Amino acid sequence: MEVTSLEWGITIAITVAVLAFDVIVIARDPHEPSFKECAVALSVYISAAVAFGIWVWVFHGHDYGIEFFAGWLTEYSLSIDNLFVFIILMAALRVPREYQQEALMVGIILALIFRGIFIALGYQLIENFSWVFYAFGAFLVYTAVTLVKSYRSHEDEHPEENRIVKFAQSHLNVGDEYHGLKLWYHQNGARVVSPMLIVIIALGTTDLLFALDSIPAIFGITQEPYLVFTANVFALMGLRQLYFLLGGLLERLVYLSLGLAFILAFIGVKLVLHALHENELPFINDGHPVHVPDISSLLSLAVIITTLVVTAVASLVKDSRDRAKEAAGAE
Repeated sequence: MEVTSLEWGITIAITVAVLAFDVIVIARDPHEPSFKECAVALSVYISAAVAFGIWVWVFHGHDYGIEFFAGWLTEYSLSIDNLFVFIILMAALRVPREYQQEALMVGIILALIFRGIFIALGYQLIENFSWVFYAFGAFLVYTAVTLVKSYRSHEDEHPEENRIVKFAQSHLNVGDEYHGLKLWYHQNGARVVSPMLIVIIALGTTDLLFALDSIPAIFGITQEPYLVFTANVFALMGLRQLYFLLGGLLERLVYLSLGLAFILAFIGVKLVLHALHENELPFINDGHPVHVPDISSLLSLAVIITTLVVTAVASLVKDSRDRAKEAAGAE
């Protein structure tokens, strides 16, 4: 895929402009967005992603268009799962609703920075070391198994208790009040750190962990850095509105982690098969490529869409049944 410097420049400029606009608007009027505000903004972001995918399809070929849509849906579904952690984090650190937009905006910017770094590193690795596909594939399968185990054991996530956050809380003079994105202020004559700084540290470390999952997953779908970057950008844009729009619904998607586990395992297997096609490791088939089935981008897209639909429908059906049982028991 040949992407001109002009395309890269326009893409990065628009991304920065959208982020700057969001930051200015939020900073000017911190508030909890209304349902209408979230729905309109989210529809704009999703429409933009679809339009961009069609543009890639028309001007760069249908194969790349399919790769973008498959990558975007995968990253979007992973981002939705990440919202569970954000909800837990905001509640645990008692972030006022009117300041949660600001915290989420910082989290999204940090996520873009971390993913940009990981994309650059990942691209260099796959360009110079074909065996890295084995590592990426194994890591995704391991992540999938971890998600299934976590679902079965009903483990609760506590992102606010990671070591970096605990260290910051114990070594910094943290105040009691939030003042938007103001990170320092004076309280009782002493300069204190705003608890918002602790929230930003927690979001940053969480984003870093999320990037470890998402970047190998997207490279399992496409190795084009432009598509990897734009799929991540469109997946993160609108995440803030989705947080407020689907806060209650997210708890009803009980099978989402299982659906993601299947998608990650599928992509992991695809990566291993791709690694076998490109094999250069001397202890596998004497360093020669192995003839194994190839999973097309179209099949990947179909599997991802089917999994997400089945997961959502099954989750909502189970939730409805559980609610019906609770209502019957209350009577």
